[in-house]
Amino acid sequence: MPQNIDIKLVLSIAASVVTVIAYYPYIKDIFLRKTKPHIYTWLIWFITTGTATAGLWLGGGGNGIISISVVLLLVLFIVILSVKYGTKDITKGDTVILILALSSIIVWWQLDNPVLAVIMVAAIDGLGYIPTYRKSWNSPCEETFSFWVAMVAIYTLMLLSIAEYNLLTVPYVATALICNIILINILFFRRRLVTQL
Repeated sequence: MPQNIDIKLVLSIAASVVTVIAYYPYIKDIFLRKTKPHIYTWLIWFITTGTATAGLWLGGGGNGIISISVVLLLVLFIVILSVKYGTKDITKGDTVILILALSSIIVWWQLDNPVLAVIMVAAIDGLGYIPTYRKSWNSPCEETFSFWVAMVAIYTLMLLSIAEYNLLTVPYVATALICNIILINILFFRRRLVTQL
């Protein structure tokens, strides 16, 4: 292998390619009405991913910014689709989590504290999974399982592609990785249980 190949760039491009490939069946399933995304979850993820993208940029994330930017654009597209095709199962808790996500932006702007904002969005992003965890527990067949497995691969590649590991670059990506692992386990075990009934 030639010495001038930037492995971090290769990993970021790989994460970006896997992201686009992973989102295709998810988006297709939305149009086929097999998958019903939770609008608040995806809106929360858009806010948190946007904040984390800015944090990666400020924290010297290097090529890691490429793959997270691709995720950000695709998450925005899912938010738009959720308006028409998503589930309308919105609880007061979902609204509280959305308000918390919005508060992270205020922390960044008003306190001029990007580290605190990124740590907040990592925590809020984790909370943002709760509506989808709840929906997936109740209706495990309304999510595209392969998409969430691919998201584990994407966030693993994204974590490896970060140029500098610090409190601006790692918390969000690591949280998303862990939360996706939890989600695929919920879907896997609940689907097995449902098919056995």
